[in-house]
Amino acid sequence: MRKTKFWKLLISLKNKIMFFPLKILFLIISLFFFFAAIYLLIKTEWFKRRFLHDLIEFFSFKPYGIRKVLRMWEKILKRLERGEESELKLAIIEADDLLNDVVKKMGYSGETLGEKLKKVSKVILPNLDEVFEAHKIKSYIVHDPTYRLDIEEAKRILEIYEKSLINLEAI
Repeated sequence: MRKTKFWKLLISLKNKIMFFPLKILFLIISLFFFFAAIYLLIKTEWFKRRFLHDLIEFFSFKPYGIRKVLRMWEKILKRLERGEESELKLAIIEADDLLNDVVKKMGYSGETLGEKLKKVSKVILPNLDEVFEAHKIKSYIVHDPTYRLDIEEAKRILEIYEKSLINLEAI
């Protein structure tokens, strides 16, 4: 009887020693996948959209991304202050692109800003007709290099874009 207990103990000890390296290997693999999953969650946009955007909106009382839009708008206004025709044209192009990005983030689909604006109602954007006019002038600027633009017209167009961004609550 003593012999069998001894042999059972010896076999049990042998199994523990034999499986110990496997346990260590599986522990290392599990830790690797755990940290890889955490790393990938932090690096992807999903984590940012799911948690960080909500926290930032909650604590700042403003929609996420508004600071970026405000910085871009300030950059556009600085171009207007320079007064050079090339800077005025560039300011209008950038304002149109900014409005395009805002409308796209709101979920309106289309290839161009004009297509996206056709899907926006006047309830959401009361100055929709003016925005179409400003977008048309932006198209003239892009496609006709001889198009002349004075500072008064540029200010008027940028005011239209500013009103539209305010109506969309982007600035």
